[in-house]
Amino acid sequence: MIARSLWSNRDFSVFWAVQALSEVGNAFSLVALPLLVLHATGSAAQMGLLTAVAGATSLLTGLVGGAWADRFDRRRLLMLCDAARLVLYGAIPVCWALNPQIWLLYVVMAFASVFEMLFRITYVTAVANLVDAEQIVAANGRLEATNAIAYIAGPALAGVVAGFFGPTAAITINAGSFGISLVGLAFIRLRPTAWPSADEAESKAARAQDPRSGFRIGAAFLWRTPVLRSLTVLLTVTTFLSLGMTDVFIYHLRHGLEQDERTVGYVLALAGLGTCVAAAATARLRRSWGFGPCWLGAMSLCSVSVLVLVLGGTGQVAVAAVTICLYSFGMALAGVCSMSLRQQVTPDHLLGRVTSAFWTIHGSLAPLGAALLTALVGRLGARGPLTAVAVVFLAVVVAAAFTPIRQRHPERTAVQLPQTQPTDASLSREESHGDDAEARR
Repeated sequence: MIARSLWSNRDFSVFWAVQALSEVGNAFSLVALPLLVLHATGSAAQMGLLTAVAGATSLLTGLVGGAWADRFDRRRLLMLCDAARLVLYGAIPVCWALNPQIWLLYVVMAFASVFEMLFRITYVTAVANLVDAEQIVAANGRLEATNAIAYIAGPALAGVVAGFFGPTAAITINAGSFGISLVGLAFIRLRPTAWPSADEAESKAARAQDPRSGFRIGAAFLWRTPVLRSLTVLLTVTTFLSLGMTDVFIYHLRHGLEQDERTVGYVLALAGLGTCVAAAATARLRRSWGFGPCWLGAMSLCSVSVLVLVLGGTGQVAVAAVTICLYSFGMALAGVCSMSLRQQVTPDHLLGRVTSAFWTIHGSLAPLGAALLTALVGRLGARGPLTAVAVVFLAVVVAAAFTPIRQRHPERTAVQLPQTQPTDASLSREESHGDDAEARR
């Protein structure tokens, strides 16, 4: 029933198709940008610093991006983000051909990450406007599965393209993918945002408020919902370490295992396979096991896979490939479960602000973490820093077992706004009072 209705949903199908093609381009950039920095500088720290710059500007965008996603036309916002990234990424190969400058990558990534963050926030809200509530997990699983397929083909092709034509050629393909997404989005329609019927005038007035207040509204909802509160806190820890992991994997393969660009692409393609399998299996695993066992099991797998990567031994490319694949499986399973839960328990008119606050808070330390992790790996090698990552991931699993995250169906007990929901303004007024009963839970 769910699969048939999703297939018959024209707007979702178009959205699904163009985003899959766009992700192929993103997969090219995933390999090409670190390789371009590595070719130019030979430094893992420079790779991490570029990632940190992008992460920092994403965080600043998160403070206002959710309010924009709830306030403006979501389809047009998505199209604006695609157009901006088409221009920004397209500037890299043009300028690099004329006069290569490493500073250009920092400028482009700083601005591109603004539109990337805004796109990601709006993307999540758009899915909720394309499908019915009971289809959200299946829709997210389908999107993540096809995106992961793109990340199987993309890195492998990017490695080949970069090996024969240079990393800038792969970045050119990434820029073109945003053009494909831009055209496809012009042919879909999103359902109107469902605003509360009670006191609608006040609700609409709240949309015109200072966008920066949207972060406070989203953060208030996260705090009032115990399972989202716990997820936000624990993911702040894991994201501190995970943002720079792709850079570490690439550096480990290129310098630790002395592999070429094509091998890097093949290994990251296998990581995409892990993401694909996880995304395709998430809906079934969530129905069979429930949220808690899925999320805890996924994060445990991440911890074990990183530890095995460390213990795999020098020169063991096959071990590295399998463990990176398992790490990607765990991260994807945890990510789809977390995103779907947030979409299920959050009212549509707050979804942009809640998503923005969620990502901004749990990603607040990520740029620092990426810079620190890659600097340590460049100085000490991968073994020690990755062992610490594995230990921290395991500690997160233990801590989560004592929170509402462990529940099989936290969406049934999560605090939600009543049927006649308060407006954004009233929710903002209430945020300072908290909820003592929920805090004690």
